[in-house]
Amino acid sequence: MSLGKLYGVGLGPGDPELMTVKAARLISEAQVIAYHCARHGRSIARSVAEPYLREGQIEEKLVYPVTTETTDHPGGYEGAIADFYELSAKRLAEHLDAGRDVVLLCEGDPFFYGSYMYMHERLAGRFEAIVVPGVTSVSAASSVLGRPLVQRDEVLTVLPGTLPAPELARRLADTDAAAVLKLGRTFGAVREALAEAGKLDDAVYVERATWGQQRIEPFGDVDPSTVPYFSLALLPSPAYASRQAPPAAPAPAHENGEGGEVVVVGLGPAGPEWLTPEASAELAAAEHVVGYGPYVARVPQKAGQQRHASGNRVEADRAVEALNLAASGARVAVVSSGDPGVFAMASAVLEQVAAGHGAGVRVRIVPGVTAAQAAASRVGAPLGHDYCVLSLSDRLKPWEIIEKRLDAAGAADLVLALYNPASRSRTTQLADARAVLLRHRAPETPVVVARDVGGPEEDIRTTTLGDLDPSTVDMRCLLIVGSSRTRVDGGVVWTPRSY
Repeated sequence: MSLGKLYGVGLGPGDPELMTVKAARLISEAQVIAYHCARHGRSIARSVAEPYLREGQIEEKLVYPVTTETTDHPGGYEGAIADFYELSAKRLAEHLDAGRDVVLLCEGDPFFYGSYMYMHERLAGRFEAIVVPGVTSVSAASSVLGRPLVQRDEVLTVLPGTLPAPELARRLADTDAAAVLKLGRTFGAVREALAEAGKLDDAVYVERATWGQQRIEPFGDVDPSTVPYFSLALLPSPAYASRQAPPAAPAPAHENGEGGEVVVVGLGPAGPEWLTPEASAELAAAEHVVGYGPYVARVPQKAGQQRHASGNRVEADRAVEALNLAASGARVAVVSSGDPGVFAMASAVLEQVAAGHGAGVRVRIVPGVTAAQAAASRVGAPLGHDYCVLSLSDRLKPWEIIEKRLDAAGAADLVLALYNPASRSRTTQLADARAVLLRHRAPETPVVVARDVGGPEEDIRTTTLGDLDPSTVDMRCLLIVGSSRTRVDGGVVWTPRSY
């Protein structure tokens, strides 16, 4: 006897007419219809599929045993729900072993926060499992609102409301459009996150989209006590919203008639403990924050502050964007990791000013702790005497110049802090640099390899120039190569100040 097939069938957002033709056919043909329900026995999934059910079908109610608040299971809620899924899988497996096809109903799409996936991971290895997609609640909310989710190059982010409010705020601030699901008891935290990200006024509350009792309101106007689980927050396409709204008044210029100000801020090498008080104050005062995406994400959230994140290789474009924003009178912070004047955005901004951008805009630089200083502090004082800072990246200057400078620094017996030592596309430069320095330095010269200083993957190790393995170094590393005077005593690396 052949085994039955398991079908995870997406029902869409609630309107039975939004179910796919394939879903309707499978439901009407199945021998067994399974669905999740609460202890009262009523099932939203079954009510959506009811027009396509037929007499004689076996119905398997998978009754959730507990809520998150009350359970006497020794493993708590997680233990109780795990046992429930195991038991449910065994019940469905009995039908499948007997050769009966099983359709497991799932609101929305089975693989989009769907309950079906827990049965899939338990049964797909033993039985043929077929997933039938459904219209998601996010698409349904956009359609009933009558506004597009995203357009052109906009980014849509889908988030669970169960994330901590600070994490929600960070992600909401860094995206164009968003949908936040799983509201209910998380509504207050989601509202807080939207306000912190400066997007509460743009958010729309959508409840039971496409149902007869659907509800649409500005998110900030909703009474938290009335919010069910089947609701979401939607931040639709900002481009569409801007076209529908009346033209905004131009940003006010400063009283002296000039444009605003660009402050290029150093964030230090890692978390907030590396941020100086001056940098913190400038970030808090800024109306716009511009920078490489991961660096913008490190800036503390501020209500109403607009964020402009971009990729790693568009420094000139970032600088122009910041200057254009400031030219209209805004206060703009351009952020860099470490110190903005060390292989970072300070020179990129000033270069664009020299090219004629941002007329009337003032530019200030706020320093930060450099990666070289941070790395040195972890091992002692290797930069205690004269030292040289070099980037091994040949993206903006030819390797011949880098090699000439390495040779000169080696001959001058300077300690070297080497930035950008390697990347996926630059795999030979560090070995070449090592060879150049070995012309002037003994193989026993200390080398500090510092990776992700101050971050969760921090790794600091000390080796020698002779033993340095370039294959162990990546773009997140900074190297400090000692001079002939640099010493290692009991694991401490230091360079004497006197000769």
